[in-house]
Amino acid sequence: MTHDAAPPLSGALATPAGSARPAASQASPAETVAARRARRRTIVATSVGNGLEMFDFTVFSFFAAIIGKNFFPVDSGAGPLLLAMATFGVGFVMRPLGGILIGNYADRAGRRAALTLTIALMMVGTALIALTPGYATLGIAAPVLIVVGRLLQGLSAGGEIGAATTFLMESGPMSRRGFMVSWQMISQGAAALCGALCGALLSATLTPTALESWGWRIPFLLGLLVGPVGMYIRRHLDETFEAPEREQSALAEIMQRYFGRVVLGTLMLVGGTTMLYIIVFFMPAYGVRTLHLPVATSFLAGCASGGIIMVSSLISGLWITDRLSRRKPIVIVTSLATLLCVYPAFKWLTTAPSVPLMIGIVTVVMGIATLGTGSYFLLIMEAFPKRVRATALAMIYSFGVTIFGGFAQFNVTWLLHRTGDAMSPAWYLLACGIVSQFALWSFPERPADAAPKS
Repeated sequence: MTHDAAPPLSGALATPAGSARPAASQASPAETVAARRARRRTIVATSVGNGLEMFDFTVFSFFAAIIGKNFFPVDSGAGPLLLAMATFGVGFVMRPLGGILIGNYADRAGRRAALTLTIALMMVGTALIALTPGYATLGIAAPVLIVVGRLLQGLSAGGEIGAATTFLMESGPMSRRGFMVSWQMISQGAAALCGALCGALLSATLTPTALESWGWRIPFLLGLLVGPVGMYIRRHLDETFEAPEREQSALAEIMQRYFGRVVLGTLMLVGGTTMLYIIVFFMPAYGVRTLHLPVATSFLAGCASGGIIMVSSLISGLWITDRLSRRKPIVIVTSLATLLCVYPAFKWLTTAPSVPLMIGIVTVVMGIATLGTGSYFLLIMEAFPKRVRATALAMIYSFGVTIFGGFAQFNVTWLLHRTGDAMSPAWYLLACGIVSQFALWSFPERPADAAPKS
């Protein structure tokens, strides 16, 4: 196993005054306008797909208890919820396969083709979840179809991040990479916010019977309406990648030359993805079942997390990431700061639980965490040549999310049920964060101005 030699890690955090930037500003006014329009199309197209994926995942986690009751009629008190959480996690099992297959497809057929494929798969999976009758009507076929829907969503999501984030990075000049990549998290935050708002609105306006019978399907049906728009836009994008002639596939090259970086990148993701799926998606269920907070108001925590992810990612993309000459320092600082917040935050929340306190904790923790997300993605992508970049990022993201993010809610639910310790989410987050810190310090940084061109 061999690696490219990384250049020396030197330079201040701030980009030196007068440093060279891509000559986009020297282009003619017509070319500049055309380039800006193309970037706007790229942002919209990738945001719609990313948002649809995250919206579907968000509402599934928020309505996990109802889905479990409708499709998994188990006698045990925690049984339906555990099975619903396992179904949520099953989608993540397919992510590595989706990352490898669709990432490799993006590095062979182009980013646009891969993006069109991922949104089509996501729409089919969402349709199965939205339209499948419950166990009382279909019997065992009902949970089987729900699992198939989650598998298709997972396959799509596994390839979506690699293709979409790479496409965003390659669609702008070097000086705007951070801003372009930030839209990956901005769209996820917007989707989480919309999903939480749907949950809060439906919980507040529908009776429990109506919500359990048909109301929970409404968000999935809304997601289906957005899908065709995203597919149309993606099919008309300008391609950013021309596949080179290859002696071996992107996957084979990665396994031969960059396997160590893939492992470190995957471990780097463990802390961040676990934080996202517990703080953003598990917190409403945790607030209701463990802290006994009101159902409707607990969704406000999801709204707060989605809103702060949007704002923090936009701040990072506009004013932080593109002003730095290095990626790793901001990732280290933000991940450490987030890790230090975990224990006192959950200790305070379990001692004096309240909706305002939960919202405040979610806002602070996710606000700090997402400031470094854009730099994390660039740190990863700039460590790989363009010809294998989509596959590498898809593999890192899908394996990392699957191993720890996808089953985080199931694991924490099991820990809470088994131990009765309301601090179980904190211990889980701390363990995952420590793993990521070791990997982050070991990952070879390649400064932006030395990013591979081939």
